[in-house]
Amino acid sequence: MKNQKWILFFVALALVAGAAALLVRLKAHPRLGKPGIVATPIPGSLTMKIELPERVLDFTSTNIPEPEVVLGYLPKDSSYAERRYRSADSEIPIEGTIVLMGADRTSIHNADYCLRGQGLNPDAKSVVNIPIAGATPYSLPVSRWDVSGEFQNNGQKIKVSGVYVFWFVADGDQTPDHFEMMKRFALNLLRTSVLERWAYVSYFAPCEPGQEDATFERMKKLIAASVPEFQLPPETRGAMAVAPH
Repeated sequence: MKNQKWILFFVALALVAGAAALLVRLKAHPRLGKPGIVATPIPGSLTMKIELPERVLDFTSTNIPEPEVVLGYLPKDSSYAERRYRSADSEIPIEGTIVLMGADRTSIHNADYCLRGQGLNPDAKSVVNIPIAGATPYSLPVSRWDVSGEFQNNGQKIKVSGVYVFWFVADGDQTPDHFEMMKRFALNLLRTSVLERWAYVSYFAPCEPGQEDATFERMKKLIAASVPEFQLPPETRGAMAVAPH
């Protein structure tokens, strides 16, 4: 019995020592992976210039500067882009956003926290595939969340509904699931000592209750046409990741 305790002690000690050695190695030799989106390095900074396309099909857009709340919330080495899209057939806007992490992985946060912080609650969650055209057509797995919330307006409660679509992409990898992204990030870090540079891509559109499917179809049209403008194609990024079941 005493021998077993000593064995467990030395195993635990070896694990602690190994973890400490890995942390020292990472701190001394940090390596940041390449992004899976089009990004231009900014000299002397870990931030990069990233952009969403200005015009997509019949959609026009307005550039949205990084909000003060985002500036205060995201790590300083995060890169950010946001545009508000409108089309001729509807005045209802679609917000497109990209957050690209630097060395601080907390740039890529859980969508639940983001939405609930804005007073929106997910009513239905699903993973769907959006066909992306190009030299090598492929299906882009994305998370589609139908959301709703109640807000006060002149003393009256108003119910707001909407559709939130998002996914995560890095060099040679992509997934529509935040937990899966974090798992792959950790495993890759342990295996290669490289910090994968993930981007969090999202689109949001408000809608009347019951109009979620029609709103998603309109969003899908925008996403399918805009993705090739900013996300590197599979042949450039490497093998595509399989969406979780």
